[in-house]
Amino acid sequence: MKTLHEAQNKMAKSISFKIIVIGILGLLLLIPAGMIQGLIRERQQMRDEVVQEISDKWGNSQEITGPVLAIPWFEYIQDQGKIQKVTRLLYILPETLEVKGEINPEIRYRGIYKVVVYGSDIKIKGNFLIPSIEQLKIDPKNIDWSNAFISLGIPDMRGIQNEILINWEDDEYHVEPGTRVTFIRSGISSNITINEQKKNYHFQFDLLLNGSQHLYFTPVGKITNVHLTSTWNNPSFTGSYLPDHREVSNTGFVADWQVLHLNRNYPQVWKNSIYTLSPSNFGIDLLLPVDEYQKSYRSTKYAIMFIGLTFIIFLFMEIINKKRIHPIQYLLVSAGLLIFYTLLLSLSEQLGFNLAYLISGIAIVGLTSYYASTIFGTLKLTLIVGSTITLLYIFLFTILQLQDYALLLGSIGLFMVLAIIMYLSRKIDWYQDEDNSKKLKNTN
Repeated sequence: MKTLHEAQNKMAKSISFKIIVIGILGLLLLIPAGMIQGLIRERQQMRDEVVQEISDKWGNSQEITGPVLAIPWFEYIQDQGKIQKVTRLLYILPETLEVKGEINPEIRYRGIYKVVVYGSDIKIKGNFLIPSIEQLKIDPKNIDWSNAFISLGIPDMRGIQNEILINWEDDEYHVEPGTRVTFIRSGISSNITINEQKKNYHFQFDLLLNGSQHLYFTPVGKITNVHLTSTWNNPSFTGSYLPDHREVSNTGFVADWQVLHLNRNYPQVWKNSIYTLSPSNFGIDLLLPVDEYQKSYRSTKYAIMFIGLTFIIFLFMEIINKKRIHPIQYLLVSAGLLIFYTLLLSLSEQLGFNLAYLISGIAIVGLTSYYASTIFGTLKLTLIVGSTITLLYIFLFTILQLQDYALLLGSIGLFMVLAIIMYLSRKIDWYQDEDNSKKLKNTN
């Protein structure tokens, strides 16, 4: 029994054994940290479902494609010894396309969740040039000018808020649902009048369109100019082309694009072939600032670092000040650090991330400092623990606020922490447990 008691006492005082136990605890704590990340993803999925529900009622993301001019023509083919008349379409894109849009954003709420929706007032104008039919190797007699039509792609028709009238060479034409072309799945179309002797046609129309989060355009013009204004002050310019000019301020943004037909991978005129236009889209995303779920999830990635550094702080206190800390006490401290993330998630849904972080940080620092005071029994050591953990939370908050420089600051911070640990541990005799063991044997 005496030998067993001595072995237990030796293990309790062994630095190496304590480090192994702490390391195992740290690895085991990765399991609840992963569960917290799963909880964050679950809450984010619930938010996304609410966003989709609101968008379905107001209007989903919009992607305006066109207008595209389509002119039917006939082709005679031989099939099993018979001559058949087949209708084809000649597709013509605008020579110039001018788009001016004003976007009026709103934030809609459903419980604790919110989504950005918008109403837009878009004015579109331009002109079409009818190409030489002979150069396209089409018999002019086979052109059906009377059934020409133009099509405009609008993904979510529920967002249309006005009766669209197309002004075509000073004549107005009503539109009907359906694009009548295969490469634009959803939208409107209208028959228009074309005189085969006339080559240049001007058009213009206004579009009041509701949507949510995104608004994109397809540069179908030989020269496409898009001018957008909005009171939204956190836009993300995305797609195949960035604005040539943009101004973003606290009162909103102004952005201008100019895209040439040489910048995209489909022609101005084609027949028979089918091209995909969507890869050339560009536009804006009306982003909410980095939301609480993204920041909460990013913060959990530093959980193991927080737990490890806190364990190191307590281990140094134990070695330098000869204060024995039980593994259960390490476990309780780490449990408090993990509860920080659940507090942060739940409070951020109600109060916003910054205020939630402040409240959660104060609560956990206070709890850990109080518990440290019961372990060490001195104000000095308690203040060291509390101030060190406070610095860690300030460091984490700074990293979460920086998106572009988060990796750089995190790497520099970890380097400094490692340097401090190496400096403080330079005089620690890591073999003192072996020396004590040898002294015990010599005494016996």
